[in-house]
Amino acid sequence: MDLHAYLRALRQRWWVVLATVMVALGLAGFVTVRATPQYASSVTFFVTSSGHGMTDAYQGSLFLQQRVKSYVDLLSSDRLAQTVAAEERVGLTADEVRSRVSARVEADTVLLSATVTDSDQARALRLTEALAAHFVKLVHTIETPPGAKDPPIKIEVVGGPRVNAEPVSPRPVRNLVLAGVFGLVLGAALSVLRGLTDTTFRDGETLQEATSAPLLGSIPYDGHARSNPLIVGTAAQTARAEAMRKLRTNLRFVDAQEPARVIAVTSAVQAEGKSTLACNLAITLAEAGWQVLLVDADLRRPRVAGYLGIGSGAGLTDVLIGEVTVEDVLQPWGDKSLLVLPGGSVPPNPSELLGSKAMADLLLSLRDLTDIVIIDTPPLLAFTDGVVVAVQADGALLVARQGKTPSAQTAAAAQALHSVSARVLGCVLNMSKENKIDVEQYRAYRKGAPVETVLAARGEESSAALPVRIPPKDAVVAAPADNTEELDRVPR
Repeated sequence: MDLHAYLRALRQRWWVVLATVMVALGLAGFVTVRATPQYASSVTFFVTSSGHGMTDAYQGSLFLQQRVKSYVDLLSSDRLAQTVAAEERVGLTADEVRSRVSARVEADTVLLSATVTDSDQARALRLTEALAAHFVKLVHTIETPPGAKDPPIKIEVVGGPRVNAEPVSPRPVRNLVLAGVFGLVLGAALSVLRGLTDTTFRDGETLQEATSAPLLGSIPYDGHARSNPLIVGTAAQTARAEAMRKLRTNLRFVDAQEPARVIAVTSAVQAEGKSTLACNLAITLAEAGWQVLLVDADLRRPRVAGYLGIGSGAGLTDVLIGEVTVEDVLQPWGDKSLLVLPGGSVPPNPSELLGSKAMADLLLSLRDLTDIVIIDTPPLLAFTDGVVVAVQADGALLVARQGKTPSAQTAAAAQALHSVSARVLGCVLNMSKENKIDVEQYRAYRKGAPVETVLAARGEESSAALPVRIPPKDAVVAAPADNTEELDRVPR
């Protein structure tokens, strides 16, 4: 995984980083608010010796630097804590005194600092004063040799005791900054870790790599698609509908030398939206004036009739077993040049029927009946039906759902098609995350001034007032250079 992959993982899961930072800041704020303020009182001691002369002074300095280190432990010793706790003004036990005292030695000096931390500012100062007085006495007692009056070491208070006016804990700014940094690092780590363990498709680039096929379309996720799966009515003016029209254009121009007229729409596993995509693709092709036939070859779980709201009593199964002719069960849909062949009865042997000579003969006859045949097939990994149909078709369109389909399964599905020499026209990333910039541009363009208003401002005539020129039957209209508008054939 290179740097680009790490950055892509962070960009795709930015919300994880944001959520982690917010949680860390929230916890830090809660702990800071709930924490009891602590005040610090300090005192500084200077340790000297009674040695004389340069040699004695040098040796005494080395001795004191070593000796003063032991005084750090002496400041938090039980003996000193018990002595301090015996004073009534302190009001603490020996253990409580010891837990509030900390000491340190200034590097390469004979200065010793003691700090008392307490939630009561006044008590912290009283405890420091008592600690300083009793510590000096304790050192004097310990360091005085038997029979001598004065010890060889002398300790003097050179700083304090004094207490800070502001509490040393908690520190809101420091706590929030540390929490923010920790949340940022943790969120980034979680995002990258999720990217390493996530084997599903997150963009079209990885889908192309897995299928070794061109990306023909990326259909954005639409929350209304579950209740309104077809791009008709108000759904025809959505970003999802525009993406389907781009797919239609790319599909027709994927191979201009050998255009595909019979197209199998399939996927690796179920619940990837292939049936809905097949229906919408047929609708968009019919909108462009092509005579389209939509065949439901998913004989195990036929869905096309339900999506289009047509009868499903008789269909493909009945045609293949010879009970009816294809003309008897074809059903027109809407006011478009779209015919539908539903799945019909659910047979016990779908693979055998789809791979039979009757199916091959039927596809040959359908080529002469319509311009384009769209076939909805079962998932490739679950059943062999999709491979059987793809071999007989001019090409297959492989659908994968963003964030759900594992890349290994889609790669296996593509390999299943390649292994039987089936032509893979391309792949489609379904239910992809919308690009906010593209959506905003699409909406802004749709909300622009009407054509009549623009023409009136220019002093030109509206197209509605111009004579309409109807091209002759089967006339071919050149596709635009950018391949983003409608297709090239007028209705028959």
